[in-house]
Amino acid sequence: MKHKILIVDDEPNIVMSLEYAFKKQDFEVFIARDGSEALEILKEQTPDIVLLDIMMPNVDGYQTLKHINNTSGLEASKVVFLTAKNKASDIEKGLKLGADKYVTKPFSVKKLVSEIMELLT
Repeated sequence: MKHKILIVDDEPNIVMSLEYAFKKQDFEVFIARDGSEALEILKEQTPDIVLLDIMMPNVDGYQTLKHINNTSGLEASKVVFLTAKNKASDIEKGLKLGADKYVTKPFSVKKLVSEIMELLT
């Protein structure tokens, strides 16, 4: 069975490189450009992983994570923040809110894919 990943980021270059990398690993990939698009996708899909930027227009990553945490059926979805917010207080806040992992930009796509695969085992 294919793993499903939802990539939520407003930076097109990041989205393209992640989409390519995860499709190469045989993931079913869903794309949202902000939190509101992600919430629409989450009404129809239950991804194994949600890669979530924090700073986005409309609905930010924190609000999106709160929604995921409060939605029945999404408990098994792992959330990985992928963000430029790299202060210790930002990381602490993200993990306290329930993110399974916190990755700061810039990042290695290869390393990120490897870390995601570890989360799924």
